[in-house]
Amino acid sequence: MSLTELFIIAVGLSMDAFAVSVCKGLAMPRMNWKGAFIVGLYFGGFQAAMPLFGYFLGSRFSMAIKAYDHWIAFILLALIGAGMIKESLEKDAECADASLGVREMVLLSVATSIDALAVGVTFAFLDVDIVPAVSFIGAVTFTLSMVGVKVGNVFGYRYKSKAELTGGLILILMGIKILLEHLGL
Repeated sequence: MSLTELFIIAVGLSMDAFAVSVCKGLAMPRMNWKGAFIVGLYFGGFQAAMPLFGYFLGSRFSMAIKAYDHWIAFILLALIGAGMIKESLEKDAECADASLGVREMVLLSVATSIDALAVGVTFAFLDVDIVPAVSFIGAVTFTLSMVGVKVGNVFGYRYKSKAELTGGLILILMGIKILLEHLGL
């Protein structure tokens, strides 16, 4: 997997975290870089850890399903992307409050990184060099989460659904690309 492809996947995966970060920034009365750093650290850390766990899970059975791995990668990425698109279109989306407590941040971090677990399984099927991949995903998510807090504080709620929609489309397109490459098209 090329660095460009990995970057595109990292951006796609980070869009849920970005959207929640926008909400965190929206809830902050004044921009707080320490708070933005904490949000970035939680989301970036979980976005790095979850694909690592998924990779180890996937690598345990990747040889048994090697003939179908490209279909599994496509289906997982398409489902994750479709879920993100569906979320972006829901009218009653709610924002988190400005709290940065451990319990709330862990729950939000897990919720925004579950899709990264499935991507980690996909990485096992594609024989991706996992340590640089998860480090890159974590760094991209960390950065975009900090930016999201600032964007939310300055511009408000209007970018949340656009971020989720963009992330969903990116993941679906990457799934299609993987499928087409393995089919030789």
